[in-house]
Amino acid sequence: MTSLLGIDFTSAPRRAKPITVAHGRLEGARVVLDHIERCSDWTSFEAVLARPGAWLGAFDFPFGLPREAVVDLGWPQDWQELVRHCAAMGKPAFRAALDAYRETRPAGRRYAHRSTDLPARSHSPLKLVNPPVGLMFLEGAPRLLAASVHIPGMYAGDPARVAIEAYPGLLARRITPASYKSDERRKQTPERRAARAAIVDALVRGAPSSGGPQPAPALHATPAQREALVEDASGDLLDAVLALLQAAAAARQGAPRFGLPADFDPIEGWIGGCSVASNRQCDGIGSAAQ
Repeated sequence: MTSLLGIDFTSAPRRAKPITVAHGRLEGARVVLDHIERCSDWTSFEAVLARPGAWLGAFDFPFGLPREAVVDLGWPQDWQELVRHCAAMGKPAFRAALDAYRETRPAGRRYAHRSTDLPARSHSPLKLVNPPVGLMFLEGAPRLLAASVHIPGMYAGDPARVAIEAYPGLLARRITPASYKSDERRKQTPERRAARAAIVDALVRGAPSSGGPQPAPALHATPAQREALVEDASGDLLDAVLALLQAAAAARQGAPRFGLPADFDPIEGWIGGCSVASNRQCDGIGSAAQ
């Protein structure tokens, strides 16, 4: 792919909390960070999706829902129809449906998970707060479908614009288990800044790998860019760059699967870089767990 994108997503973009898009490219054994774009509204984000390819983007939101929940709720078991169904419900009805569904499940198992969530240790897409992963699906997946981007294994869209699901914590926690970000000012501590600095230093040296098919590429960023990644206490800039590196890993794997397992559930989606669930590991550039 000519261009790579790493997208740190929010379900409610605004000036104070925009969608953050890291633009870069593969150059030999390194990923060059070109620039970072902020989308403070849906119009600007949709413009990113509509830009002509060739590009591959790694998006930090769930592309699908747990099949168990979809079946239990009687929702469509085709990804396109499921996405359209949820979008047509609207946010209040979608939220109410998930709230009611959780109450039908046993204590300790309120949230159904996708197969990819267990090895990645990622939140269930049914979660609506802290973080609102379900709302991220509701806002993100319909826009991918409307833009007709290609989602390997899920939707045959424009092959010059490819989207994979990312999870920046996969890579961040391979480097350090320490918390590195917070939107709350009181939690923006020197310790979290030190964790961001450690992550950036590791990325520049070469992102860690756990035995994937290729050595992980190093990040090439200017001193000013590296400083910005460290000083952004929200972690949005760093998460976008971590997603950019996950996009690079997928691009190196190449079409048609871009490193995704051949048999993942197209209703659920799959986090790029995560191995099959039975191995309970994540391989390659996205090898850490969160």
